[in-house]
Amino acid sequence: MNEAANTLFKFNSVSVTLGGNKILDKVNATVPKGSCTAIVGPNGAGKTTLLLTLLKKVSYKGEITFYSPEKKALPRIAYVPQKLQIDTALPMTVLEFMVSGQQRVPFWFGVRTKLKSRAMELLKSVHMESVANRRLGALSGGEMQRVLLALALAQKPELLVLDEPSASVDIQGDILLCELMDKFRKELGFTQLMVSHDLGTVSHHATHVICLNRRVVAEGNASETLTHENLAAIFGLHMGLAQISENCCTKAHLDA
Repeated sequence: MNEAANTLFKFNSVSVTLGGNKILDKVNATVPKGSCTAIVGPNGAGKTTLLLTLLKKVSYKGEITFYSPEKKALPRIAYVPQKLQIDTALPMTVLEFMVSGQQRVPFWFGVRTKLKSRAMELLKSVHMESVANRRLGALSGGEMQRVLLALALAQKPELLVLDEPSASVDIQGDILLCELMDKFRKELGFTQLMVSHDLGTVSHHATHVICLNRRVVAEGNASETLTHENLAAIFGLHMGLAQISENCCTKAHLDA
C-alpha cells in the first residue's frame, strides 16, 4: 500500500514568524489517516501555532498537503479549543449552546423539537445529558470539554483537532475524555490531532507522536519517540528526566 493511502496530511517545511520571532522552523511531519496523533513539547515550542496553520488562522511558509481519494481540497475539520472564552454570567443553557448555530428563532419560543432531539443524543453520547438545562457558565472545565466534544461530533468530522483537551480536567475526567475520543475515533473513523502536555495520556492513547520544539525532534509511535534522549532534546536534560518520571507514574495510574 502506498504512503498516500495511509496519510491524511503532511506538514512540509512549515515555518511561522510572528513579531520577528521564529515560532516554527521548517516543520516536517506526517499525520496518518485514522490515527490519534499527539503533538508534545515544552511551552513556547509552537504546538498550538502548528494547529493554527492547519486551521488557516496564522500565515505560514511551506505547504500542508492533504491526501484524499475523493480529491477534496480539505477534509471536514472540527476544532475543540483548550478553553472557551465565555461570559460566565451568560444565561444561555447547555442545550441552547448546542443548537445556537442552527436555530433561527429566539430561544424564548423554545428549542425546536428536531434540534433538541439531536442535541440530546450528542450530549448523551458524552455522558452529559444531565446538564442540558444547566447554565453554560456553571460547567466545570471537564464538563465543558465534553460539551465541546459533543458539539464537534455534530459536524461529523473527518479530522478532529484538539488543543490541550485535558488542561482543565482532573485525572478521572481526563481518563473518561480520552476513552470517549478513542471510542468515537474507532466508531466514526475520523483522524484525531491533539496538542497535549500530559505524556502519560499520550503514551496510553496516542498511536502517533510528534515531538516538537520549533522543529520536529522525533516522530513515530510513543515507544519510539517518548525516550529519554528525545524528551531531553525538547524539554532540556533535567526536565526530560522529570517528564519521564511523571510519564511512568501517570501511565501506571491509568493502567491500574
